[in-house]
Amino acid sequence: MLVGTHEVEVFENARARLEAIAYRLLGSASDAEDAVQDTFLRWQVADREFVETPDAWLTKVLTNICLNRLTSARAKRETYVGQWLPEPVFASDRMLGPADTVEQRESVSIAMLTLMERLSAKERVVYVLREAFGYSHGEIAEVLDLSESNCQQIYRRAKQHVATDRTRVAVDEAAARKIVEEFLAAALSGNTDSLVRLLTDDTISVGDGGGVVVSLPEPITGALRVARFLRRLFEPSADKWAMIGGRADMFAALVNGVPAVVIVVGDRVVGVIALEVTTEGIAAIHTQGNPAKLERATRHWVASEHGEPLVENW
Repeated sequence: MLVGTHEVEVFENARARLEAIAYRLLGSASDAEDAVQDTFLRWQVADREFVETPDAWLTKVLTNICLNRLTSARAKRETYVGQWLPEPVFASDRMLGPADTVEQRESVSIAMLTLMERLSAKERVVYVLREAFGYSHGEIAEVLDLSESNCQQIYRRAKQHVATDRTRVAVDEAAARKIVEEFLAAALSGNTDSLVRLLTDDTISVGDGGGVVVSLPEPITGALRVARFLRRLFEPSADKWAMIGGRADMFAALVNGVPAVVIVVGDRVVGVIALEVTTEGIAAIHTQGNPAKLERATRHWVASEHGEPLVENW
């Protein structure tokens, strides 16, 4: 069937919500864009006269596409080089979706997106639709062709699998900048003790280089070990400049709802260091250096205002 102006408008009105759902389900902005585009292609050829509620129809189609992608993604990640982390997204990017509640903000954090890798595909769908978008169990049951009681059981299991006793601190842009300033000052000082004071005892550092950029194959845990690693990481050297393509500037930003160091060479984002801040200190450091996972971040960076760098010509 031909798609008229009204049908295109219906889809475009739903696009931002669909992108936000797909990103939470897949942990990849580029994969989310592809899934939404595939949904549009199916919308184009659907017999829309029999679609009573377009939003529900689009959500179901998108969810099924994402379920298939999650299955194939898990197979690919078994051969992924090093640690896998989700693709970082800046705070002003619509792909993050709603952020009005604690649950919505938490569902898109790097830490939670990483934890959700523990879930089965259906557990992840139920958890995301319920926690981040407020779907009822009855609505989710219709999306997944399951019983409502089954969805409730799946949701309880999912909550147990991603439960954490950490209380993450909500921050705005001003607070994020202050946290990043303090972090960079300690990291660049060469003083391990300064870094240790910012970290929780059980802090963890995870890096994703995708086999392209050098990163540690396993997470580092413990304040002292992480602090020593960060001290070495922030020591400038010709080898590091060669790896990232030149001298870098460092900025503060909000990424996936947390403070982040954005490392930029020219107009290209070459690294994002996201800081999960709890009431006890920095509990996790997630470093994304895989160029393939920084393409959307670079496009967004070039098109937006980002202020002056905190560190120039590193």
